[in-house]
Formats: sequence, structure tokens, C-alpha cells
Amino acid sequence: MTNENTEITKGFAELGISGQLLKATLGAGYDQPKPIQEQAIPAQLEGRDILGVAQTGSGKTAAFALPILSKIIALGTKRRPKTARALILVPTRELAVQIDETFRSLAKGAHVSTALVLGGVSRFSQVKKLQPGVDVLIATPGRLMDLLKARDVNLADTTWLVLDEADRMLDMGFINDVRRIAKETHAARQTALFSATMPPEIEQLAQSLLRAPVRVEVAPQGTTAAEIVQSVVLARTKQKRQVLSRMLADPAMSSVIVFSRTKHGADRITRDLERDGFKAAVIHGNKSQNARQTALNGFKAGSVRILVATDIAARGIDVPGISHVVNFDLPDEAESYVHRIGRTGRNGASGSAITMVDPSENSKLRAVERIIRMKLPVAADHLGEADPQREARPVGSTDRAYDENGADARHGRERDARKPQRNRSQRGGAGKPGGKSDRAAGERAQNARPAGAKPEGERPFKRKRRSFSGGKRAPARAA
Repeated sequence: MTNENTEITKGFAELGISGQLLKATLGAGYDQPKPIQEQAIPAQLEGRDILGVAQTGSGKTAAFALPILSKIIALGTKRRPKTARALILVPTRELAVQIDETFRSLAKGAHVSTALVLGGVSRFSQVKKLQPGVDVLIATPGRLMDLLKARDVNLADTTWLVLDEADRMLDMGFINDVRRIAKETHAARQTALFSATMPPEIEQLAQSLLRAPVRVEVAPQGTTAAEIVQSVVLARTKQKRQVLSRMLADPAMSSVIVFSRTKHGADRITRDLERDGFKAAVIHGNKSQNARQTALNGFKAGSVRILVATDIAARGIDVPGISHVVNFDLPDEAESYVHRIGRTGRNGASGSAITMVDPSENSKLRAVERIIRMKLPVAADHLGEADPQREARPVGSTDRAYDENGADARHGRERDARKPQRNRSQRGGAGKPGGKSDRAAGERAQNARPAGAKPEGERPFKRKRRSFSGGKRAPARAA
């Protein structure tokens, strides 16, 4: 073992990790413990609950996986049927798969069993895997609730509960399910809750589930990795396809995730990219789990350079070497921006995040800037060809839309001055033919005629009336 490897294992050994698990950290490629691991691992080994606030890519999976595995290994392999010693509850399938891979990597050679419970794949195979009991169960709330109702899983022996990406579970409407699931676990369980942001609802959830927790906060809420270069590209929605294609022509964009706000939009972006000559894969909630995993595997292997995704993939994609994240649309929830761009610049690597902003998205841009506590610079080199001379607007300025020449609506008076002015008779409203002014003029002319005179050119006519009794027409009056 080299001196460098000795230092690595020494770092984790000082946190309380030992034996086979200590060797596994080295085999899994872990370097020196990260700040969140240094703070969270010793406290959990002491049996303390954890409330962790950490940005994505900070190393929090190992921060809860290592102490849980350390205690499970000490218990041996005896388990009751349909039970799970530890439950890791996550919001998305991709994150569940990623955490399962981490647990299996760290537990290599330690005879620790894991199981995945998530939607989109065979329920029968999951029930079969749970039948003898497992050490670690990684699950999404929806499918786990189904198995609990069918009594295919029993959480009475679950003494370790981890809620990962709790704020995302709140966004997806899973909080009530989370509370019900927590009630099914052992009364003396040890709980860890991790979240990138801490809205009031998550604070309340933490107070109800955690007992005298140790708060671990390695970065202020909403902090983005310093290694990520962030910028804004001003582009109208109709320009974005052209701008994106021109960006992707740059060979430096070697591994790119393009985020769309909607599933329909993700499909459309993928089709447009393929028409423009780029190979792309797409993942979103309407895709089966197998299709999503196939797309993600192709992206990881490098056979697919571009992955188009909705926010379902903003958390859970841990692919080394992602060079760029492109926000084709800004997310509805500003916090999702932090998780999106966190797919690049992970574990100390550098990365770039480019956000395309239509004038209608200005309010969303300002919300993002409030979350990350910085103003995003405008990248003038990516402006759409339709607006090559448009002056870059100060980020976060007025919501008033630009005109077709790129000018702010506040300069509308100058734009009006360049247009030929029409008189009142050419415009709608009072000067419009048939408008109020015309009717008033007609009434004045009518009053000026001699009594009984008819307007020039007007034909005499007799008005026919209908009787309201018996349906017969009333006789015409004499003129």
C-alpha cells in the first residue's frame, strides 16, 4: 500500500471506520473524507440523529452509508423474513439506483444484502427479493407504500432510517407518505435527514422525526459548487433550438445534460437535436424504468453525448466527467436550479452551467439569483443570430418583454416614433367607422333634416311587425 493510500485509509479510520469496510473505501476510489463525512460519520456511529444540509455532490451518500454498514456488519447476517434493517427513502428512481450502487460498492465482500423498491419495474421481483429479509432497503415512497399495504414488507425491525433529498420529496408531494412510512419503523430507530434546502415544511418534518439531532451544514443553503462556471444566454423561445445547436458544435461540450421543464419539451428537444445531427437520449417520468436506465447507461458509457432530462433527473445522476449542464428552460422551483447544475463540477472537478432565458422567464431568473445569492453573468457570445446586436440586459431587471429588435419595452415610445402615425379615423375605438363618433355624427345630421324628409338615396320602406298574439303578422302602419 502506497503512502498516499495509507493516508486515505487513516483519514476514514480516524472517523471510526474499520476492518473490511475501511478497505472497501479504498477499493471504491474514495480519497480523503469530505467535510460532511467528517461531521456526520462520528455522530452516527455514536447513535445520534443527523439533520444534514448539504449541496448536491458533497459526498453525503457515503456520509450515511458508511456508519450504517459499519453497524450492520457488526450484527451478522441473521434477519427476519420481509424485514429490512435499514431504510433509505429517496424521491426518484435514478437516485435510488445510484445509492444502491454506492452501498454495494462499499459493502463489497461484507455479505450485506441490499434491495431496490421503486416503480416502473417488476413488482414481483421486488417482493421476491424482500422475502428472506434484507439489510438495506433503498426505496421510493410510492412503491414502498404499495408493498406496505399489501404486507409484502415489514419495517418493524428497521432501526436506521435515512430521508435523502427531503426537500425534493416535499416538492413531489411525498411528505404524507414519508410520515406514514416512518411510523412503521422501530420506535427506537436512528434517523438521518438530508436536504439541500431547508424550507419550513422540512424543518417541521425534522422536528417530528428526529431526536436531539446533530445539525451538519457544510455550505449555506442554495450554495453552488465553486468549480461551476455559470452564465445566462438571452434567447427567445423560438431561438433556443438554434442557439443550442450552435453551442453543441463546440467539441469542448463533451458530455452534456440538457434540462427541460416539461416531459413534452424534453421529447421535442431530443427530436430537434437528432434532426440537427446530434445523438441524444431522453429520460423523464413517462419513460419506463428500463428505458430510463438504458438512456442513463449509454450516457455514462459515452456512447451518447447528450442526455435530455426533466427535473426527475436533477438529483440522482452521478456521472463522472459531465462537462456542461444546459438549462433549456428555467425550472418552476428555483431550488431545482441548484440540483440541476450540481450534475457537473462534482468531487472537485470543473464544469459549466449555461441557462437560456426568454424574457417571459425573467421572474424565474430573479428567483434563482435570490436562492444562489449571486447575479448570473450574460454570455454575449451565445446570443441568437436573430438578435446579433441586442444589448445585454442587466440580469434580474424589469419583467417587461423585449420588442422584436431586442429593446426593452421602456423604450416603446422611441419605437412608436419610428412608425407612421394614423389619424383617429384610421384607428379603432372612437374614430373607427361605425364607432361612437360616427354614430353621434349621424344622429346630429338626422336631427338637422326637415320633418318627414328622407336621407338622400334612401329607399322608402315599410317595417313589418310580428304580432305577439296568435303568431299573425300585424298590419303595416300607414306611412
